[in-house]
Amino acid sequence: MSLTASQYARYARHTALPEVGVVGQARLLNARVLVIGAGGLGSPVALYLAAAGVGTIGIVDDDVVDVTNLQRQILHTTARVGQPKVESAQYALTQLNPEITVVPYHMRVTIDNVLALVESYDVVIDATDSFATRYLVNDACVMRQKPLVYGAIFRFEGQVSVFAPHMGGPCYRCLFPEPPPPELAPNCAQAGVFGVLPGVVGSVQATEAIKLILGIGESLMGHLWMYDALSMQVDRWQVARNHTCARCGDAPTLHGLVDMDALCATPPTAQIDAHSLARRLNRAPVFLLDVREPHEYDAGHLAGAVRIGVDDVANRFDELTTVDEIIVYCRSGMRSARATDILRQRGINAVSLTGGLLAWQREIDDTMVVV
Repeated sequence: MSLTASQYARYARHTALPEVGVVGQARLLNARVLVIGAGGLGSPVALYLAAAGVGTIGIVDDDVVDVTNLQRQILHTTARVGQPKVESAQYALTQLNPEITVVPYHMRVTIDNVLALVESYDVVIDATDSFATRYLVNDACVMRQKPLVYGAIFRFEGQVSVFAPHMGGPCYRCLFPEPPPPELAPNCAQAGVFGVLPGVVGSVQATEAIKLILGIGESLMGHLWMYDALSMQVDRWQVARNHTCARCGDAPTLHGLVDMDALCATPPTAQIDAHSLARRLNRAPVFLLDVREPHEYDAGHLAGAVRIGVDDVANRFDELTTVDEIIVYCRSGMRSARATDILRQRGINAVSLTGGLLAWQREIDDTMVVV
């Protein structure tokens, strides 16, 4: 494949590199990369792939742009709040590079569609914050022999690796055989994330994907790259393929796809919906327990609510034993479900607000500020 005059001009700094050249740039233009997640990690990943001239970029995400995303998700803008993230991403990427093709998939990755999604791409990039999705995508990539560029962030820390058993490396399950319990797996909304952190980690993911396409440099396959933004410490640990791995080991026991949603799901808990809570509040006072962090509570909370962070509930349940009934809430309902289960295990009558304050804002009071 030869480059056009406009491509020679656009990619001049690439073609000047002996490791890339015209041949390497042609490989990038012919390449197909699937980015799963158009959020914090997916933003820098997709932007750098588009700038580099990766010819076809698939973007998978079922969410819409929220104002709380804009602190770190640089694909999106204030003007596109409420728009599907994949549409916002397609617009941003084609504005950056109109010569590439961006394929939006406004859907959630499931056991029913993951194989079809990864099938037609050369490299898959995991830019999600869901353990269920990570395992599902890993398994699909192993089955279809696609290299997977993994990335994850938490507060001030991030990590990247390349999983490709068909190329001699490990898979995600070699490193993490089983998902953690739901209560130990907070997402960015619950735990918070340093706004610039995804930019660093996502850029490393894009670097690894481009190196794989070009066949240059030393891949992170067989290594876990770790970054701490507070200390600026960077570590790289060797990760060997696990020969007893259930997915890619010498005698694998997992051959098809596994419904990871069921394994990673939060167990059912006692719940109350927003409309039922509103009726209760109109009739009589209710003890409300807000289990979010102080900055979330200060931004907006239900009148009269007492705040005890979810991680402190177990240590402070003695303060709540005199209350007949407690209605627990958080932002989306996950932390409150966890706190509710802790309280009920200790004999306290507690129920969780389904959908959290986001449901309250959507269904009852659209002036409620939720961060």
